[in-house]
Amino acid sequence: MKSNVGSVDRIIRILVGVVLIALAVTNVIGWWGWLGLIPLITGLVGFCPLYPMLGLSTCPLKKRQ
Repeated sequence: MKSNVGSVDRIIRILVGVVLIALAVTNVIGWWGWLGLIPLITGLVGFCPLYPMLGLSTCPLKKRQ
């Protein structure tokens, strides 16, 4: 797996995932808060399987030398 999630994108995904899971655990938003596992895992791993299908990447381009 080649990384396709950039630094800012990773931080946002991790924060959103943790917040959704915390809200689910405290029963504020219900079961769907557990969907926060998806952004949390993709943020931690640095790879989003949906990005290649959409032709996206938030990683900076590496310069050729």
